[in-house]
Amino acid sequence: MIDPATDFGFERVTPAEKTARVGQVFSSVAGRYDLMNDLMSLGVHRLWKREAVLLSGVRRGACVLDLAGGTGDCARLYRRAVGDTGRVVVADINADMLRRGRDRLTDHGVVRGVEYVQVNAEVLPFR
Repeated sequence: MIDPATDFGFERVTPAEKTARVGQVFSSVAGRYDLMNDLMSLGVHRLWKREAVLLSGVRRGACVLDLAGGTGDCARLYRRAVGDTGRVVVADINADMLRRGRDRLTDHGVVRGVEYVQVNAEVLPFR
């Protein structure tokens, strides 16, 4: 018999419970997520994100799916790359992370050409 449980820390939980717990973790840190990344990576995560967008080869007019993009960091860079004729879809499973990213992008004047979708990456509603 296959054990349907999975690990969460030192506990065995159902996959649904793990998804819920991971969601709670991200909700609890959404407001401090960028600061945590800055501290843990000594700011290098910002360079990695810039490099990832450059390596993606995204061009003007493209449509980009920024998966697990709740912070909005990559979406901002992608938006600049796709220009006024392109669009960026920011998808994240966590509503608090999406809200935080949307607020940050809005604060930076990035409004047009960006959509936000709360979705589980394991079951994407996109072609």
